[in-house]
Order: sequence, then C-alpha cells, then structure tokens
Amino acid sequence: MRRRDFLFAAVAATGAASTGLMLPGRSAQAAPAGVSGLASLTAGAKPISVEERLARIAKLQRLMVDQKIGALILESGSSLDYFTGVQWHRSERTTAAVIPARGDVVVVTPAFEEPSVRETLAVGGDVRPWNEHESPFVRLVGALRDRGVTSGPIAFESTTRLFIVDGVREASAGAYRVVSGDALVKAVRLIKSPAELALMQVANNVTLAALRHVHGNVRIGMRPDEIAAMTNAATVALGGEPGFALVLLNEASAYPHGSHQPQTLREGSVILMDVGCTVHGYQSDISRTWVMGQPTAKQRKVWDTVKRGQELALATAKPGTPVGAIDDAVRAYYEKEGWGPGYRLPGLSHRTGHGIGLDGHEPPYLVHGDATPLAPGMCFSDEPGIYIPGEFGIRMEDCWYMTETGPKLFTELARSIEDPI
Repeated sequence: MRRRDFLFAAVAATGAASTGLMLPGRSAQAAPAGVSGLASLTAGAKPISVEERLARIAKLQRLMVDQKIGALILESGSSLDYFTGVQWHRSERTTAAVIPARGDVVVVTPAFEEPSVRETLAVGGDVRPWNEHESPFVRLVGALRDRGVTSGPIAFESTTRLFIVDGVREASAGAYRVVSGDALVKAVRLIKSPAELALMQVANNVTLAALRHVHGNVRIGMRPDEIAAMTNAATVALGGEPGFALVLLNEASAYPHGSHQPQTLREGSVILMDVGCTVHGYQSDISRTWVMGQPTAKQRKVWDTVKRGQELALATAKPGTPVGAIDDAVRAYYEKEGWGPGYRLPGLSHRTGHGIGLDGHEPPYLVHGDATPLAPGMCFSDEPGIYIPGEFGIRMEDCWYMTETGPKLFTELARSIEDPI
C-alpha cells in the first residue's frame, strides 16, 4: 500500500526526519548501513520488447476500429510508457501521443525536449515538436487529421489532465466528441504478459531481499528515516530502483500511511514496513510487520489474524470470481474475530488489495462492490491489515497473479511474527 500524494506534501513541509513517514529519494540524507554482502538480482531482467509494444498497439487499434473510435490520446505517464516506451514527466508543457485507430503513432512534445523523448520512443512513428510560442494542441489536432480522423469520437486516457482535453477541443473547433479511453486502456493493460510477470517477479525478489537485510540490521534507537535509508541502499545494491520505503514504528503503525509524531525504535516496538521498487518500470509492493524483542500476546494474536486474512484472500481467488468477493471474505472473517464491522476501526479500514503493474496502484481493486471477474494474468497485492488507533497496527502484503488454476504468489507469505521474511 503506497502513501498518498497529500502526505508527501505534508511531510515535505514539516520535515520527515523523525516521523513514521518517508519520502522517496529523501532518505539518503541518513547514513545507511553497509550493504557489502548484497549482489544485484536484476542482471538478467529483460525490458519489454519492441514487438510486445507493437502488439499492444495493434490490440488497442482493433478495439478502436470495433468501437468506431478514431484515436486515443494519452499524455505522459505509465500508459504512454506502456504503449510507446516514452518515459516522460508531466509538467505544464504538454507531451502526448496520438494512437490512431489506423496508422502510426504521433508524439507531440516541446521542441527542446524532442531528443530526450526520442531516446525512449520504441515503436517508431512520428515526433512533432512545438516551440514555446506555439500550441501543442494544434499539433495534436494536426496529427489526428493527418491520420484521417477529422470528426467523430476520440478517446482520452483517463488520467489526462483537463487542460489538454480542453485544448484539443478548442484547437479542433469542437470537431470531435470526447469519450473516455478507460475501457480501451484497461482491456489491454489488465492482463499481464509473461514478460511483464517476469519483471514483477524480479522486482519482488529485490524488495524481499532488501527487507531481509533490514530485518537483520535494525537497532534500538533508530529513526524511521534511518531505516528507510538502509532499505533504499539495499534496494540499489540488489539492482532495483527504490520506489518507496514507508517505515511505521510504535503507535504510528496503527495508521496505514503513518503519523507526524516522532518515533524511535525501542524494545517492544512494532515495526511495520511497506516497501517497493521498480525493475524496467514494473513495480513491487511488500509489507512486513514484526516486533523488536518479545511480542505481547495481543500483538501475536493480531499478527496471526492478519496472516489468516491473507490466506483467505488467496483461497477465495478463483477464475471468474468477482474481485470484490475477496475483500468480502476477509472482512467477514475479521468481523467474526471482533474487528470492524465493515471498514470501521479498530479493524481493516482499507481495501484488501489493489492491482499492480507499471503503476503501484492500478485497477481492478480488491474492494467491496468491484465486480470485475478474475482472469489469468491479473496482478494484485494481498494486504489485509488490522489497525488499533492509539496502540499499533499489523499489515502483511504480498503480490500475486491469477492463473487458470488459481493464484500464484510472487513471494511467500510471512511465516511468523518472529520470522517475518
């Protein structure tokens, strides 16, 4: 489970050094523990091939032809990377691609960024730069018209910002009917290929190894930022790109994304770690919880209950089952154990899991009411925690993917509160 953007901003404003919240890339301020025993696990990881990206575009184009949609426009982000290989950040300057129902891709980008954008464009097509005094939306409309899309419906990827949608509307004088591209993108991205699964396996291997290193090296008196720095240093040594390292100690563990109250590691501390990395863009997301020293009977009971919830989630996952039924099964068990009811605290206040791939959180979601049927190739986290405000929280999280015969874990579930890795 990853932290929300509002927490990033809040911690940046108040300082993260002694809280339970960690910012990616900030933890290097603390001196990490030695990683001299760790070797890269990613040397054999193969990036997504050009052929696979072209096959993705071909499937998308077939769907657009069938649905009589002229093109899909997507701006910088994971879907742009997924289809074209272009890895670019979002800013006020528009970089976006037009994928027409028929014909080659067109990428529109600022002129001074063109060489950088071309470096990752993996599928050929046309790059059309715009200068600072020009309109990128005129370029996008020109690309549509050059590909024979002069009117009718065009789709936008669901995270595309409104000013881009409005810019295209204005530049085209309302020639197009704007529709959501959400279903189109999901139809292609939802099922992971063997190559995607292989990269996610490597990413999970890296994160679990980093957690194992931290578990063996945490010491009384350490702060969350020091533990996170150790985690990120281990991730780099193991060949991954650190994504996030959330470290929640003591009472902060009772809040899924942390607290601003300063925490340090002491005898009897609950240590909740939620860690992820990327390998060629594909994500891991693993949580482990343990106690510094001897756990109490209550901590052990809650830990065992959470572990059983993870097992029930996997036991419920069968091809064709609505993904929301997994959340329902876990929550029903927790309620029998006296937690909740529903999403109330103390208990499980968040969904049981989320889809994962190029994004750390992507659809579908293991949440009550999500009727998406499970199908082979879908990937999820399994993370049903229990949180007791003012005391502590327990969360374990492992990722898995659906097969024709049932779920398959990328990492084994934690064994016990004493042996969580």
